[in-house]
Amino acid sequence: MEDTAGAGLTGDLNANLRWPSTGDLQLDKAVQQWVDWDRNPRTRAQLDSLVEAGRLDDLRSRLCSRMSFGTAGLRAPMGAGFNRINDLTIIQSTQGLYAYLCRCFADLSSRGVVVGYDTRGQEESGCSSQRLAKLTAAVMLSRDVPVHLFSTFVPTPYVPYAVKKLGAASGVMITASHNPKEDNGYKVYWCNGAQIASPHDKEVLRCIEEQLEPWNASCWDEKLVDHSSLRTDPLTQINSCYMDDLTSLCFHRDLNSSCTLKFIHSSFHGVGHDFVQQAFRVFGFAPPIPVPEQKDPDPNFSTVRCPNPEEGESVLELSLLLADRENAQIVLATDPDADRLAVAEQSNGCGWKVFSGNELAALLGWWMFFNWKENHPDPVATESIYMLATTVSSKILQAFARMEGFQFEETLPGFKWIGNRIHELSKTGKRVIFAFEESIGFLCGSMVPEKDGVSAAVVVAEMAVYLQTKKLSLNQQLHNIYRTYGYHVSKTSYVTCYDPPTIQRIFGRIRNFDRDASYPKECGGVRIVHVRDVTTGYDSSRPDLRSVLPVSRSSQMITFTLQNGVVATLRTSGTEPKIKYYTEFCAAPGESDVSQLEEELRMVTDALLDEFLEPDKNRLIRRFV
Repeated sequence: MEDTAGAGLTGDLNANLRWPSTGDLQLDKAVQQWVDWDRNPRTRAQLDSLVEAGRLDDLRSRLCSRMSFGTAGLRAPMGAGFNRINDLTIIQSTQGLYAYLCRCFADLSSRGVVVGYDTRGQEESGCSSQRLAKLTAAVMLSRDVPVHLFSTFVPTPYVPYAVKKLGAASGVMITASHNPKEDNGYKVYWCNGAQIASPHDKEVLRCIEEQLEPWNASCWDEKLVDHSSLRTDPLTQINSCYMDDLTSLCFHRDLNSSCTLKFIHSSFHGVGHDFVQQAFRVFGFAPPIPVPEQKDPDPNFSTVRCPNPEEGESVLELSLLLADRENAQIVLATDPDADRLAVAEQSNGCGWKVFSGNELAALLGWWMFFNWKENHPDPVATESIYMLATTVSSKILQAFARMEGFQFEETLPGFKWIGNRIHELSKTGKRVIFAFEESIGFLCGSMVPEKDGVSAAVVVAEMAVYLQTKKLSLNQQLHNIYRTYGYHVSKTSYVTCYDPPTIQRIFGRIRNFDRDASYPKECGGVRIVHVRDVTTGYDSSRPDLRSVLPVSRSSQMITFTLQNGVVATLRTSGTEPKIKYYTEFCAAPGESDVSQLEEELRMVTDALLDEFLEPDKNRLIRRFV
């Protein structure tokens, strides 16, 4: 198919087409634009085959809409199309980002941008993360903007860490984290090291729309990074600084060198292996035993059903088998871009305890505060420290804060909200010592305003070693925490729905449950006492009925507080075609009948799913574990 740059978008479109018209003028224009602009032969061939096969619905899906920033940036399947991740959409996104940065930073030409990438790739579209990172760099370099492009794959938190350390205006990480192998993404960080949030995300999208046509051939030249004097490789400096800063989280180095615990680590075919090994050495540990089948990069994630350690025992099979063979006590698993961490512990020879994100947060929150108090015994100092959690996460940190006297705040889901709040608090001299989201995303300390699986892994290891000296396991300490602060029993899961109108219909029904623009009055026979709808900004618990959390109209999220103390939330995922549901029973200290709490929670959770989502009627796919 020959280049027809600039042709066919005015006058008689059909007269200029190099392929049969689809009969849809809007679609014909979109196809023509793709043909004019795309220079990747593989994605061009993909589109050719769709046109020749008359796959109009597929063409409309790919070409007649664009990606928007969700909880983790732009994220979509790789392949041809304006709402897919590919060479052209990455170039367009970077042109828009450049235009917006020019408006915001008069010193952009001295500050530059940081670019990193993970190990993803797709042969049929030629879209590896490395190639997309080089094209991102090429667009910036073509406008004489310095680019700090990592020379190899790095954990996602290295990009925001480098943005802050180098004083860059922005950072881009090419990653889809734990998403299926077909996906990739474009994650943007601001100069404060946090992911962009409103209004920056909307303004960047507007600038992208104004910069759709690639500027020149240089934007397509991935070799530009090899000979431009404006390109630097920050890998050695940033890795060294990161590992140095990591020592601020090491509280008991004297215990680590004599550690008798054995650790297994899986990097889930991603970036984590080398970096976790280094972190263990920094803390004085022998490195963890790697899962050999999963330690090297593999964009096909060939040994796991899905590359998401949050799925638990079903995807940790190789790690647990190796741990049994090695007689290891603890399994650590970082997701493919190493920003999240799963942990499992040998349970007295009776199988494995895989901790949920909320349970790990209880342990890490306790650990970080325990060590803070050891080093800052003055109660006045405690009043100025903070812990943060997303609103769909466990309320356990809130219970800590009430009893211990530090500050606790909730944010909207997504670590971008936590990262930006950390920045705001730091400007007033406040310090965040721990933050988390229930989807196994943790930040110990605040050396980088992003969740970080590398630092979390080594902090968990040191906590386990310390507890061993007290003859306690992680799980035993978890129950000690619950006995002190109250049991927080939670359930998190999801259903899959590939049809956006069905999702709209489900949430529309919830908002008009009794056909009179009112929300449900009960769930599983338990009265609902408060409803908060962040999508519309409604909160029945507030005198003015307005939610304190920012309105987020681009996604669905409704929270119900029940009379029995259960808090339940339904929300759409910002990265996958899922409706997630979260329920938690927050018991008062002293309530110790855990089985009763779990049974009551199960009944409410089942009712939430069956009564509000109606999975069978709406053909929702239940989670397979």
